Amino acid sequence: MQTYIVFDLEWNQSARGREGTVEGLPFEIIEIGAVKLDENFCKVSTFRRLIKPVVYEKLHYRVLEVVNLGIDELRANGASFAEAAGEFFSWAYADGEEPTFCTWGDGDLVQLEKNLTYFGVDSPLPFPLLYYDVQKLYILGKEGHHKRAYPLDRAVEELDIYDDGGFHSALNDALYTAQVFQRLDMSELRPYLSTDYYRLPAKPGEEIEMFFPEYYKYVSLAYKKKENLFADKAVKKLGCLYCDRMPDKIVGWFSNNQKQYHALAWCPEHGYIKGKLKVRHTEDDRVYLVKTVKKVEYAKAKTVLAYHEQVRAKKKAK
Repeated sequence: MQTYIVFDLEWNQSARGREGTVEGLPFEIIEIGAVKLDENFCKVSTFRRLIKPVVYEKLHYRVLEVVNLGIDELRANGASFAEAAGEFFSWAYADGEEPTFCTWGDGDLVQLEKNLTYFGVDSPLPFPLLYYDVQKLYILGKEGHHKRAYPLDRAVEELDIYDDGGFHSALNDALYTAQVFQRLDMSELRPYLSTDYYRLPAKPGEEIEMFFPEYYKYVSLAYKKKENLFADKAVKKLGCLYCDRMPDKIVGWFSNNQKQYHALAWCPEHGYIKGKLKVRHTEDDRVYLVKTVKKVEYAKAKTVLAYHEQVRAKKKAK
């Protein structure tokens, strides 16, 4: 049976700011809240655990301003992170099949994985980890694109969801997120899974490829040096989304800032094909790349060509 685990986390950070931040754990989870939905998106059960902080034992003032928790309650009623995470995964996987995790935004999954790593807790999460970013799905369904953040409370208000518990409680926020998720047209949005970038492909053959109705996404291996990254032939490949044809190159990969690259090609059958590469850095100073390829209309192709000319002119002027 397909199940969906819609979850939210609250976390604490060093009360002394960057000076007191522990390497590998910028945020320590203090609460896990979650809702389990069945294959028909109906609520099955809920989960909530408080976690006793052991790294940042004093709550940061910003945390105190937004969460409805105090340090005394966490110390008295909080479990260890290992215990709480174990109970959470036991509950999430209780049906015997791989659940699909859902969050509002991409921050919670990253912090969950960082806490699992820091505290040495075994993770049952698969690789690659594909999940639903409900924030992204909501914007896609509403505006047809996803290019900005969107507050959960605003979505709740727009959907006229009854607000009876307030926000910034992990369980309450998970319940709100689940209700937004239940109102989405998943017959249209189901293909738009997100992928986690905390754990990256470690060896050839593990690269992540994702096919969407309008575009293709590729996540490369992580390399110690940028030169090695661009020596990977798969990184620079620019194929047509809809056929096996290798389109004719119009403009090869170019960049103005060495962080984002663009390319443009022409497929005689399907038209203009635009490629974009985003170079990203891991916490251990390796580099990897996220490539997107999509079909574009002539107006967008002209924009790429104009930008290419600007970059060429700037380099020539130097």
